[in-house]
Amino acid sequence: SLTVLQALEDGLKRANADPSVKAVMICGENGKFSAGADIRGFSSPKRHGNALGPIISLIERTEKPVVAAIEGIALGGGLEVALGCHYRIAHMKALMGLPEVTIGLLPGAEGTQRLPRLIGVPAALDIITTGRHIPATEALKLGLVDEVVEENTVEAAIRLANKV
Repeated sequence: SLTVLQALEDGLKRANADPSVKAVMICGENGKFSAGADIRGFSSPKRHGNALGPIISLIERTEKPVVAAIEGIALGGGLEVALGCHYRIAHMKALMGLPEVTIGLLPGAEGTQRLPRLIGVPAALDIITTGRHIPATEALKLGLVDEVVEENTVEAAIRLANKV
């Protein structure tokens, strides 16, 4: 939602400006990272506010380490947000993917560029063109996530952020 996008942008800008902040952790709420964009918003005649792509670029450009704590699902734009982060930790039950292709849409926030850079073209093409959901263990083998945990992902992400 536009509210979430604005909160992400505001939070990143505050963190970047605050010298006491050493790292940033992005997580979802209620056991989910993000299911991505609400496609009903795509048909709005005029969308106000920020687009997802520039916010992900802001995440990527942040000089402080940014860690995604992925619980539940990171699909579509949610996965694209995670791809913009410098590190990704996933709960062992997490699922990731770019399912918008199953309804005739291509990922629109540069996920089609970031994913191949991270995991290679063949694996990325499979994920992008099939829309399948990737379990955390496979994501780890592909290099999509840096760590898979059974415990609280937020706590694991904070540990990783402190380490880096």
